[in-house]
Amino acid sequence: MKYDVTIIGSGPGGYVAAIRCAQLGMKTAIIERYPTLGGTCLNVGCIPSKALLDSSEHYHAAHEKFESHGIKLKDLEVDMPQMIKRKDDVVQQTCDGVAFLMKKNKIDVFHGHGSFVDAHKISVAKDDGSTESIETDKVIIATGSKPITPEAFNYDKKRVITSTEALTLKKVPKRMVIIGGGVIGLELGSVYARLGTEIEVVEFLDRIIPGMDVDCSKELMRALKKLGMKFHLKHKVTTVKKKRSGVSVEVQKRDSEDTFSIDADYCLVAIGRRPYTDNLGLENVGIEKDDRGRIQVNNHLETNVPGIYAIGDVVKGIMLAHKAEEEGVLVAELLAGQQPHIDYNLIPNVVYTWPEVASVGQTEDQLKEAGVPYKSGKFPFKALGRARASMDTEGMIKVLAHKDTDEILGVHMVGPRTADMIAEAVALMEFRASAEDVARMSHAHPTYTEAFREACLAATENRALHM
Repeated sequence: MKYDVTIIGSGPGGYVAAIRCAQLGMKTAIIERYPTLGGTCLNVGCIPSKALLDSSEHYHAAHEKFESHGIKLKDLEVDMPQMIKRKDDVVQQTCDGVAFLMKKNKIDVFHGHGSFVDAHKISVAKDDGSTESIETDKVIIATGSKPITPEAFNYDKKRVITSTEALTLKKVPKRMVIIGGGVIGLELGSVYARLGTEIEVVEFLDRIIPGMDVDCSKELMRALKKLGMKFHLKHKVTTVKKKRSGVSVEVQKRDSEDTFSIDADYCLVAIGRRPYTDNLGLENVGIEKDDRGRIQVNNHLETNVPGIYAIGDVVKGIMLAHKAEEEGVLVAELLAGQQPHIDYNLIPNVVYTWPEVASVGQTEDQLKEAGVPYKSGKFPFKALGRARASMDTEGMIKVLAHKDTDEILGVHMVGPRTADMIAEAVALMEFRASAEDVARMSHAHPTYTEAFREACLAATENRALHM
């Protein structure tokens, strides 16, 4: 059968691209090597991790806050198998929803490992050993990424694990070492820290979440330390040795020969992800990759081979599900002759710890490096009535605006529900709003979003009302 477009990979980028292509009248196929649709995000990433984050936060709130609210509990305990089961149910419902969307949009789904035979023929190797060929006019590569697991860490999926295995533990560990102070390690670390695990994080750089604004790093680290998490910044892991019932992690100070070891039940490797293009047959069509294994594309996300596109984690840019979705829509609309556009500067970034971290636009360091004149306004959640009412007073909102024009250049939040609140900042920045614009917008009281308005007031001649 001949298709107008075939998408390889059914993660957020792939399945959204398929839906948009079908909406625009293209005969569309999608190939997925795993039994369920949804890719890393839905199966072993965004969705299951958020399910566990919510479950662990409920437990932590019951353990630490309920008594202050006048709620007394007896015999509070973690039922880990049930927590994992609920997570699995959420995953299944979400993946089933994607399968429904494929049927609704008349998209043909092929299960198996897709690889290029040539620019217009894709071979699908199925689990039963058979193969099937697909003829197609255009192709969108959306195969995502895999965790980076250096040989020295002896990744075995049992005691030395990645985020995938960390989502399926049936018992709360006593102790866990996390290699990497980025988003994935901190989110999963916070899950187990809330449940009672002793967490130690080893980070090579001098701060956690290094890609985000420095004030966000400081605020989040302060909050995670209150959870009991320990941090070894400017340190590196040299080896991970498996023991009979755990691991021994060898750690070295970055700028010296000083070393020490940490014994733990598990070692979670969370040092980043690599583009997943294994056995994709790129060499059969001559598709070029860069030195980091990412597929090279132009501004229209087209590879060096005409008619073959790539989106999401396999191309340059931050590895985010919603970035992949935007790219999937862009390619579909380009194929339909439209003129879509993505402003990568306005794709928000979120860390789903508690407090949550969310940001959009430029950081202070980026503005300084670019020589852009700016002004800053901050507002702490501890000064906010709504935050005091819910006992969520950690964190702050920082607004960076152009010193001369007052245009908002960056918004950085650490606090309750900032993952949702950042959308207001994105919308306003899409329309190039000024801090003064936000300062003059009425925000309902009492709400968390008042903190954003107050930060904008602070950036506008230091006019914050409640600080």
